[in-house]
Amino acid sequence: MNAHLQPSQLAPSGNSRSIGDILIASGRLNSEGLERILAAQQVEKLSFGDAAIALALLTREDIDYALSQQFDYAYLMTGQGDVSPQLVAAYKPFSRVGENLRAVRSQLMLRWFNNDTQRKSMSVLSANRGDGRSFIAANLAIVFAQQGQRTLLVDGDLRGAADAGQQALFRLEKGVGLSGILAGRAGLEVAQSVAGLPNLTVLTAGATPPNPQELLGRAVFAQLLREAGASYDVIVIDTPAAVDYSDGEIIAARAGAALMVTRRNQTRVPQTRALGKRLQDGGVALVGAVLNDA
Repeated sequence: MNAHLQPSQLAPSGNSRSIGDILIASGRLNSEGLERILAAQQVEKLSFGDAAIALALLTREDIDYALSQQFDYAYLMTGQGDVSPQLVAAYKPFSRVGENLRAVRSQLMLRWFNNDTQRKSMSVLSANRGDGRSFIAANLAIVFAQQGQRTLLVDGDLRGAADAGQQALFRLEKGVGLSGILAGRAGLEVAQSVAGLPNLTVLTAGATPPNPQELLGRAVFAQLLREAGASYDVIVIDTPAAVDYSDGEIIAARAGAALMVTRRNQTRVPQTRALGKRLQDGGVALVGAVLNDA
């Protein structure tokens, strides 16, 4: 975010509080410190942020926090919230990884999520275990939510432990989850919001069923995505590794689109190519690929 504009230029119509007001209200700055910063601004002809940092009264993190409040850009400060540190987009949105995630988001907005009511769901697949599907799916869901899209993250890996996957990353309560919905035991009301990250809702996998492939193949899954599309702008679906199960291909067919994830120096190219061909032969739109080196 740009800290080189004057505070008066940084307040959009929806939030008229100055950076100083926000920092004082949050306890990061007192009135005496504010006066020193404003005086230094006038004398040195610096931005508010640069003057505050030069006086050692605030850190870059403090300035980013204030700017995020002015622009309604939600993210978590270190020590805030209870989600996993792996959710880089939540804790370090201005890092290199955060920038890369936003670049992927931009491409996906152009290629798939383009206001077409039939293009609201996207699966995240990879051929092998350990490629980072859950990491990419979770962080992409966060950056979509940070942009203001009503975002639903669905954990479609019904093969793992009930307390793993997205439930573990977001440290959510145990609940009925996707498997319960597909079994007819609940509806979308069981999806959980994430504290500190408005616009983001997570539907965990739920209890591990004995028949995950059959559940995902039922018409109720397609119906669930249609119903979710009425309430959400973006639906991101995590999947199990394709090398183990064909669940991801079923999910991709229902979603209509797939983002392929690979990991540097680990992913086996022939398996990835074979997966991509199967998806395309099945009519799934391959909207992009991510090389994960995290």
